[in-house]
Amino acid sequence: MSEELDRQIEAVLDKIRPFMQREGGDIVYIGEKDGTVYVEMTGACSGCMYADADISAGVEIILIEEVPGIVRVLNSTNVPQDVMDQYRARKERAAASKNQ
Repeated sequence: MSEELDRQIEAVLDKIRPFMQREGGDIVYIGEKDGTVYVEMTGACSGCMYADADISAGVEIILIEEVPGIVRVLNSTNVPQDVMDQYRARKERAAASKNQ
């Protein structure tokens, strides 16, 4: 996973995020592996019966159109361990840089 690809994905999600936040939800980028983007729906979107439809009918289509190499988007169930490890490392780096 490259930092440039992460930036591209985050930029697209930043465009989508306000629409989800209006409904009390949000979307968190977990990571990418082999063209699959893993996200987590949070807030009102977490556990919503429409979350998977929102991902496949909205988020996935937009990411595939705007980020070369993306082929699908999945909700955060069954995230590969290496992707989850990279996500945790990113979060730890961000927290450490905030505390400096």
